[in-house]
Amino acid sequence: MTKKAIVEIVNDKHQELYDWLKGHPDELWVKGPQNKWNTGEHIVHLVQSGNALNKGLMLPKFYLKYKFGTNNRENRTYPQIVKKYQDKLAANPNAVSPISKEMPEITLANKEAFILKLEKEKLKLIKKFQKFSDTDLDTYLLPHPLLGRMTIREIVMWTAYHTEHHHNILSTKY
Repeated sequence: MTKKAIVEIVNDKHQELYDWLKGHPDELWVKGPQNKWNTGEHIVHLVQSGNALNKGLMLPKFYLKYKFGTNNRENRTYPQIVKKYQDKLAANPNAVSPISKEMPEITLANKEAFILKLEKEKLKLIKKFQKFSDTDLDTYLLPHPLLGRMTIREIVMWTAYHTEHHHNILSTKY
């Protein structure tokens, strides 16, 4: 998938989520299914995930190579990444990202701030992603807590699907 196509899919998946949030009742921002995240917690999780990825993308290339190695296989396609993620979630139904084990307090008063933070993280991601050469996107690796080491190109594609995944949960269960 080209850089341009990846940026488009990241933007599209976020826009679909934002459009859905506009029509979502405010009271459900803080109330979710029993023993499940509420809408605000899903959004905070996406913010936390985006922030972690953006921090990883700021690391110098020599450090990425030293810490995580370099890619020695063909890049996965978007459908392959989606399938692998779905398979891992199915095998680990109670998996919770380490970055989201503790959530800030979710209130209606902080709804707009968290949605704005999500947009800011997305914009940072796109800006950083576009600065990498195609070779670098396919060479350098970053760790994913469930999927293992992924190329930068793959993990940014995964981010698009991750947004869609949480949007699907929200739109079907809330």
